[in-house]
Amino acid sequence: MNQPLLSIERLNISFATQSGEVAAVRDVSFAIPESGTLGLVGESGSGKSATSLAIMRLLPPQARVSGRITFNGKDLLSLAPEQMRRMRGSDMSMIFQEPMTALNPVMRIGDQVAEAVLAHEKVSRKTALDRAVHVLDEVAIPEPARRARDYPHQLSGGQRQRVMIAMALINNPRLLIADEPTTALDVTIQAQILELLSQLRQKHRLAMLFISHDLGVVSRVADTVAVMLSGEIVEVGPVQQIFAAAVHPYTRGLISVIPTLKTERGRPLATVAKQGSTTQPVAMSEVSPGHWARIAT
Repeated sequence: MNQPLLSIERLNISFATQSGEVAAVRDVSFAIPESGTLGLVGESGSGKSATSLAIMRLLPPQARVSGRITFNGKDLLSLAPEQMRRMRGSDMSMIFQEPMTALNPVMRIGDQVAEAVLAHEKVSRKTALDRAVHVLDEVAIPEPARRARDYPHQLSGGQRQRVMIAMALINNPRLLIADEPTTALDVTIQAQILELLSQLRQKHRLAMLFISHDLGVVSRVADTVAVMLSGEIVEVGPVQQIFAAAVHPYTRGLISVIPTLKTERGRPLATVAKQGSTTQPVAMSEVSPGHWARIAT
């Protein structure tokens, strides 16, 4: 059997706080093969982003990480900071959640994209800027040479997200981590970004970890789905199998609350809540604060 490109084994993440140590991720394990896509799904606070930041070694100093994260046969947790810095942004890249805060507001778009090249390769600034314009064109930014001279506030939300994708792809990484890349976008632009990611993944034969709270979105881009609840993975399987025969009640609840064209207009959207011994969809107004903190898987 071929070795997976990314393998995570029994990953645990906790944070030291004034009130004691808080566990964010517990015994998480999964693998992503070359050119494969895993969708990591769960509600806010379930540990998805902490997992992705642990892979990139970007967690804050107070985080305590144990387990094993292997990329292309290398144990990432044992690499020296300089070794990890060389891998980050070249072999593996990340698209962050909110492009308006991730982009530098006082730097031109082209300079920010080119900066990723200059950090990893000894090339001239003109060469880096030319590559930036090329990759902006690849992610369907209109008039890329002109847009490269713009600042982030001059671009729409969808265009800023495309810039983030360009920055992540400019050094031809083997693994792309997309952390909620469509959350702040309207439905039409969201569909365009998902289609773009699918095309780029196939063109460059990328492996991808796609993180979202929306199981419907993940089903459009992922081969495999891992469902995360309260810091633990409660179910993993091929996307078709998860939708056809989900085993865990939380997964079934997530599927049942996906809005459809048959959703009755005027009724509040459902959410997932615990009722008795099963997980059932209920109206948003019926969910009490801190509800999921009381749920035992």
